[in-house]
Amino acid sequence: MRGSADRLLARVASLDRPRLAAIVVTALVATAAGLLLPSALAAAVDAVVAGRPSRPEVSWLLLVGGAEIAADVIGGILTTRVTATASAWLRRTLSDKLFVLGTRSKFAEGDAISRLTGDCVGAGGIVTIIVQCGSMLVISSGAVVLLAVLDWRLALVFLGSIPFALLLARSHLKHTADDVLAYQQVSGELAARMIDAVAGLRTIAASGTADREAERVLRPLPKLTLAGMGIWRTQARMVWRAGLLTPAVELAVLAAAGFGVLAGRLSVGDVVAVLGYVALALGLVTQIPLLTMLSRARGCAERLAEVLDEPEPERGKLPLRPGAGRLDLRRVGVTGALAEVDLTIRGGTCFAIVGRSGAGKSVLAGVLGGLVTPDRGQVLLDGRPLARIRPEELRAVVGYAFERPTLLGATVADAVGYGTWAGESAIRAACQTAQVDEVVVRLPDGYRTPLAETPLSGGEAQRLGLARAIVHQPRVLIFDDATASLDTVTEAAVERALASALPGRTRVVVTHRAGTAARADLVAWLEEGRIRAVAPHAALWREPGYRGVFTEDDE
Repeated sequence: MRGSADRLLARVASLDRPRLAAIVVTALVATAAGLLLPSALAAAVDAVVAGRPSRPEVSWLLLVGGAEIAADVIGGILTTRVTATASAWLRRTLSDKLFVLGTRSKFAEGDAISRLTGDCVGAGGIVTIIVQCGSMLVISSGAVVLLAVLDWRLALVFLGSIPFALLLARSHLKHTADDVLAYQQVSGELAARMIDAVAGLRTIAASGTADREAERVLRPLPKLTLAGMGIWRTQARMVWRAGLLTPAVELAVLAAAGFGVLAGRLSVGDVVAVLGYVALALGLVTQIPLLTMLSRARGCAERLAEVLDEPEPERGKLPLRPGAGRLDLRRVGVTGALAEVDLTIRGGTCFAIVGRSGAGKSVLAGVLGGLVTPDRGQVLLDGRPLARIRPEELRAVVGYAFERPTLLGATVADAVGYGTWAGESAIRAACQTAQVDEVVVRLPDGYRTPLAETPLSGGEAQRLGLARAIVHQPRVLIFDDATASLDTVTEAAVERALASALPGRTRVVVTHRAGTAARADLVAWLEEGRIRAVAPHAALWREPGYRGVFTEDDE
């Protein structure tokens, strides 16, 4: 995984090569100016001490200082732009991958959001980190060389501190990497749990389990605390060690410089330059926190690479066959949800799926339309396996409506026509079939009302979701408890309108209402992931266990 992460970071760093080259140039200018600054200051000091005109020396000092400031400002602007571009590219790449994985993705919603936000920003800043680390390395090396030019004894005294600095950096990086990665992973887990809880907020409030749910959401918090404490403990250890090392080295070099002044090898200005060079040479020690940022960037890249390296599902390549929407399930199994399901739904019929909570109804509905890929067995639409049909063709002939539809688009019309080229008349006809047209036309701008400004009840949102499924003119309509928030009269009206507007379509209805099941041609009674019986509602009603399914839901 580290190899994939490093390759991803290398690709991110090379996304904007012209700006990267400009950043390197400005960094070199700033580095050169930084190395020239102590000698320029020394020359100015010596001129003042000697009592000779100092205008040339002061002018040179101002020029060098101005060049460093200008290079730092321009470099900061460029690195900000490059970081923003890299983060945006990572988000786009990760989003594309998550959409390709679709419902087959093993990454929870909250975890995916955590990777899209924090991890993309963390990995996107790699150029800034590398440039800063490179600049510090060049400045430190250059400062040691310039110390040697002044007096080789000074460089020798300073080099005695290098083993301690390297040991400090190695220890910091070693202890930080695991804690940073653990912190990011637990943050993603917390985000996933929180999103799940927010999605079920009404259920939590109604059941009075807020305290228990809060405990569940925050269960990983001790791990997060340990990882955070580990990061700060390592950081604190580095700070106080560096705090001891820096003045000790400065004092040792300054003492050696004092002996140089007494021996006549160094001037007062040279001592000022020595102090500047020592500060620059110690930059690698004072900038050790950059190693934490580098470790974090690699950790972020590792989490992103985990998603990007996930194998994509094979796309079907065969066209649809003509047909009336017949669905066949052959020994279909989904681990933990369905077991050896054999089922045939004739084209053009209304088929209901009922069962107790947790029986696997929604998973079966997902399998029928290709949203869920079974672990075992095969699903066929008009004799052709779903997995071998072109995805764009499959989505065009299978319409889904859900209990809690997610409405996407800028306006109400966009939400209903989402994923189609449907015009205004087709959108309105679909809304009339779904019994929601009267609601929409009363809005301030009708179908052009911004979706964000449209107050919708649960039933109205469900009907817009139904309209979205209808506007596709699909061969198969699958309703996953999509009328649960409608009253029975409205639900019956929707069903009559559907039969009239889309005659001959196959309709699969997941329901908990006996009246809805009664209007279906056949009912599949699902129990613990298995088909217990398939028959008309009237025939199944004689079974006490079947009647108990609806009694449980009514409670």
